[in-house]
Amino acid sequence: MKRIALSTLSLALLGAAGAAHAQSTVTLYGVIDESIQYVHNANQANQNLTNLFAGNLQGNRFGLKGTEDLGGGLKAIFQLENGFNVNNGKLGTYNGNTKLFGRQAYVGLTGDSWGTVTAGRQYDPLVDMVQPITADNYFGSTFTTPGDVDNNDNDSRTNNAVKYVSPVWGGFQVEGMYALGGVAGATGAGQTWSGAATYGFGPFSAAAGYLRMENGNTAASRGITPATPTGAWNSGVTSDGVFGISNINGAYQSSKSVSIASAAGQYVTGPFTVNLRYSFAQYKPDAFSSFQNQEKFNVAGAFVGYQITPAALLGLGYTYTHGSGDTSASYNQVSLGGDYSLSKRTDVYLVGAWQHASGHQRDAGTNSVIDAGASIGSYGNQSAASNQEMVSLGIRHKF
Repeated sequence: MKRIALSTLSLALLGAAGAAHAQSTVTLYGVIDESIQYVHNANQANQNLTNLFAGNLQGNRFGLKGTEDLGGGLKAIFQLENGFNVNNGKLGTYNGNTKLFGRQAYVGLTGDSWGTVTAGRQYDPLVDMVQPITADNYFGSTFTTPGDVDNNDNDSRTNNAVKYVSPVWGGFQVEGMYALGGVAGATGAGQTWSGAATYGFGPFSAAAGYLRMENGNTAASRGITPATPTGAWNSGVTSDGVFGISNINGAYQSSKSVSIASAAGQYVTGPFTVNLRYSFAQYKPDAFSSFQNQEKFNVAGAFVGYQITPAALLGLGYTYTHGSGDTSASYNQVSLGGDYSLSKRTDVYLVGAWQHASGHQRDAGTNSVIDAGASIGSYGNQSAASNQEMVSLGIRHKF
């Protein structure tokens, strides 16, 4: 990472303007992750796909973050982070909208004794605390939940969010977030709230949390029933939502709310890293929804990583996802990966996965119930077949 520190002369000039504070820093950073990818049964016609895909292990990004020492253990902090597609140079899109700083944009204060408070567009506490001890943290989208129905792959960010992160007390830490819907006369419309806790002791760590995202339909919040149901998540609400990725959960964009509970545990012994996780995601309808019965997803996952050498990591992951309620379908996914560091900032990787789908799911386009099709991870390659395979060979560079 490149650190751009204010020089003594710059500080002196700023001080003359009445704006100087000692020990201020700004950091420019980023990630470029690119791969050649092959997908068997990539679409509804069960055709194969070979293309360049950006962002397997980590999403492509660049950003600025900084701190200013205010004295007495108090610091001002900020972060501005942009997502982009290295293949075409476009900005990242979130729930169909393009944003300059779509990944993160916040400002706040942090204190040594009391913790950190930030406000802006941010990750939720489950992403901050639970996701880092799951397989997704090591091998990204190929190892995550099909359709990312539980936001394990960070597809959703939260606008208008105020977040508090505590200091670490004997290995224990908590985090809470509330995002204001900002709808006049309907305080709860479009709100998002979340909380999580983590504990680490030696080689063991565990985390758990809860996230609730509300759709910001102002008419529904006032008890007005529409003539026809809507088909989409309101893009103006606080949460981006976790929809439209595939038919696994794409048909539930018009949910009144989405609730996610998640827990994970990890143990490191010698060269081995083992983690287990479980999540429960609930998509609830209302009179505005295009579906009538709530859909629930139970997700269980396991991961084993083996550090062959300080530079070489192998990983094996398994994810079981079961949808029930509105429809009933199961997705079994096995993922394999290898990552080799060429330096502290550059690595190459080979990842692959196989998934088998069974049962029935609701089609996002026609709203009808169809045979479940396989869709690995959070890529959105929706197959009409019950099986799908994917292999990616890539390079990642951090700066």
